[in-house]
Amino acid sequence: MRARYARAVDLDVVFLGTAGSMPTAARGLPATLVRRGGERLLFDCGEGTQRQLLRSDVGLVELEEIFLTHFHADHVLGLPGLLKTFALRGRDVPLTIYGPVGTRALMETLRRVYGRLDYPLAITELEPGDELARDGYALRAFAVSHGVAALGYALVEDERPGRFDVEAADALGVPPGPARGALQRGEPVRLGSGEEVRPEQVLGPARPGRKVVLAGDTAPAASVVEAATGADLLVHEATFLAAERARARETSHSTAGEAALVAREAGVGLLALTHVSPRYFGHEVVEEARELFPRTVVPRDFDLVAIPFPERGSPELVRSGARTDRRAVGSEA
Repeated sequence: MRARYARAVDLDVVFLGTAGSMPTAARGLPATLVRRGGERLLFDCGEGTQRQLLRSDVGLVELEEIFLTHFHADHVLGLPGLLKTFALRGRDVPLTIYGPVGTRALMETLRRVYGRLDYPLAITELEPGDELARDGYALRAFAVSHGVAALGYALVEDERPGRFDVEAADALGVPPGPARGALQRGEPVRLGSGEEVRPEQVLGPARPGRKVVLAGDTAPAASVVEAATGADLLVHEATFLAAERARARETSHSTAGEAALVAREAGVGLLALTHVSPRYFGHEVVEEARELFPRTVVPRDFDLVAIPFPERGSPELVRSGARTDRRAVGSEA
C-alpha cells in the first residue's frame, strides 16, 4: 500500500481577537484563524470577528468550517452577525460548525437572531478523542478543564517522505523526471528494464508533519499537555498572572506561568498566550511566562505565527503580519 504523505503547504495562525472576556481598544474578543494552503479554519467567533476579518488582509472569506471551543459569550456572540452577513452576500457554499456537545442547542437558540439562511448550515458535535480526517492532516478534539463543556483542537499533519537520495536513485538507474517525483510521493515505479524501485530504496526516514494546538479556555490540564506534546505551536490562554492564581482556579482559567509550565512539559516549539485580561499589559504576561518557558510570545490582534517545516526554521511571530496597512493597528494593551 502506498504511504500517505502530507504535501508541502504554507501554514500559519492569524490572531484576530486576543482579549479575555472583554474587548479593549486594541484587542478584540477570541477568534483565531488557521490557514493551511488554501484552507481557512476559524476557531471561536467572538463579537466583532467579521469586522476583524474585514480589517485584516484575510478579508471576509467564505469560511467553510468554524470550530467552537465552548459556549461562553465572548467566544460565540460573533456568530449571528457573521452567518447573517454570509446570507446577505448571497452565499451558497455550505458551512459546518463544530463544537462540544450542546452546539446544536446553542445554534437553535441563536437562529432567532440570525434568521433564515439560504445556504446549507450543518452542525457537528464532537467529544474528546474524535478526529476529523482531512487531506494531508487530521483535526483532533481533546478534553480541557474549564468547568463547562469545552474542547481544544490539535491540527496534526501526516508524515512527509524522507529526503530524496539522488546518489541512490542514480545507482538504481532511476531517470530524472516524473519517476523521481513519484518516488518522492511514496509511489513505486517500474523502470524500462522492468525492475521495480520502491520509495524506501531512495528515501530517508519519514519526517513528521507540523502540529498546531489550540487549547481554548482552560485551567492547566494533563490532557492539554498530552495533546500538545511535540507541537510546533501551542496557543494557550493566560487570563491571569501569578498574584491572582486563586481567582484563576475559581474560574477554571490559567495564569501565564501555568501555561508556560504546560508548554515546557509538552516540549512545544513556541507558546502563544492569548485571552489577555484588560487588567494586564502584554509585556507583563510575557515576562511571567518567559521565566519558565523562554519561547513565549503574546500576540496582538492581526499578528500571525508562521510555521515552517522544521528543516526550514522555527515558528516565528510576525507582528501585524495580517495587516498591510500596519499604521492602522492598535498599540499594545
